[in-house]
Amino acid sequence: MTDVIIVGGGPVGLLLACELKLGGADPLVLEAATGEERRTRSLGLRSLNARTVQSLALRDLVEPVAGEQWAMLDELAARREPAGADLVAMMVELLREGRIRGHFSGLPLLGEAGDAEYLMLKQDRLEAVLAERAAGMGVRIRQGCAVSDVAQDGSAAVATLADGRTVRAAYLVGCDGGRSLVRKRSGFAFEGTPATMTGRTAVAELASAEAVTSSLRHPGGLVNLSLVPGEIATVEFDGGPDDRDAPMTAGELEDSLRRVTGHDVVVKRLETGIRYSDNTRHAGTYRKGRVLLAGDAAHVHSPIGGQGLNLGLQDAVNLGWKLALVARGLAPEALLDTYTAERHPVAARVLRNTRAQVALMRPGPQVEALREVLAEVIELPDARRHFTGMADGTEVDYAPGSAHPLVGRFAPRLETLPEPAHAKARTLPELLRDGRGLVLARSGTPGDELDAAMVGHRDRVGVAHVDHSPLTGDGDAEVLLVRPDGYVAWAGGRDGVAAALTTWFGPPRG
Repeated sequence: MTDVIIVGGGPVGLLLACELKLGGADPLVLEAATGEERRTRSLGLRSLNARTVQSLALRDLVEPVAGEQWAMLDELAARREPAGADLVAMMVELLREGRIRGHFSGLPLLGEAGDAEYLMLKQDRLEAVLAERAAGMGVRIRQGCAVSDVAQDGSAAVATLADGRTVRAAYLVGCDGGRSLVRKRSGFAFEGTPATMTGRTAVAELASAEAVTSSLRHPGGLVNLSLVPGEIATVEFDGGPDDRDAPMTAGELEDSLRRVTGHDVVVKRLETGIRYSDNTRHAGTYRKGRVLLAGDAAHVHSPIGGQGLNLGLQDAVNLGWKLALVARGLAPEALLDTYTAERHPVAARVLRNTRAQVALMRPGPQVEALREVLAEVIELPDARRHFTGMADGTEVDYAPGSAHPLVGRFAPRLETLPEPAHAKARTLPELLRDGRGLVLARSGTPGDELDAAMVGHRDRVGVAHVDHSPLTGDGDAEVLLVRPDGYVAWAGGRDGVAAALTTWFGPPRG
């Protein structure tokens, strides 16, 4: 018996395990594939947007992930021909300047130097960082451990392994991808729209390296030559792949390249390849009793725009602290209902904008004209802020219409006032690194009243003082309650702190 079984050891499952462990729960990760199998499927580059980078900063993970990014880019530059090396160098410059904010259907979203937080790396490198962190925290990870069934009763969730053994836990979370066994066995509704396109990404060698160039506007679809040498991607708007799992052949990729480009491309050798589509579906709820969903198990959509990984990682940081409190018996199960309430609308917006991005990728003069108009619109300051907010996750508001403008939003950058136990001011990531929530009180708030409100909650929530300005925005508050995931849960006067703590962190102890 353990606290939480996590089915799926990809980035979402690993980050969720870290969050649960930080919150004092005992997770067990069950992953069907081995590490080598996952590495062979890690094609293409993954982007981590501004909100994800801010979340990783709360756990001191930005430096190791960025280290993997720069090491990878150095390796890619060394392996490229001069023209390709120049492309890598341009990307490195944009990353170092902090200008990349993502893209919308291939239309670049660039900001001013220094105003963006963005990372790019292969998925297996991100998984390696998260797996190392999880192992260092004592998380149990079982690779090559396939789950064949899941069930639940009034007291536990049960995972049946391929060899017939069973594992019981208080809760079980499916982080097992778009074709989630957990979701299917547990009876979650998964409605949406079928595929309209076939994407292929492969590691291959062409007879002539100059025969293909990256372009979003080929007559038959699009071609992209990755920054990773040898990686080639095509997208055709043909109704979706017939068989996603059949081994890809050199002939299949060659035919796709010829249809898209209209040229007699020859593929000499294919090492590996994967298929994908814009099949877009969304679970009606993310929780059924003791079983929950996160990442692609809860929502699938086109990869165009690079939002899927970020959406799943944000699911993990939203769910982790809540599930840890509930699994430890510190907060009521009702806290888990806020997971679906907060994350479902965010995913719905991502599914909407990825559908729009696929539509803008289609060939034809009408779509070409629409892209030209939209490119002009995005240059308008307000429109650029709107589109970058969608792309980098900074538009998320978990409490729209709240009386205070900061409630439901990610807490602003701030530094605390020095306290007796700390000789210098501390930043928000430093304050939230231990996985507890945080009461931020305006300087001058009586300490004895806060101490009285905090009785029985200090094991779950810390306290710090800040200047007046960060707490006001367009409203006014003496105190902010910041959740472990960095979002503001409540704002108000000191007389409301005790009730807010009980709502979000359970009743006081002792």
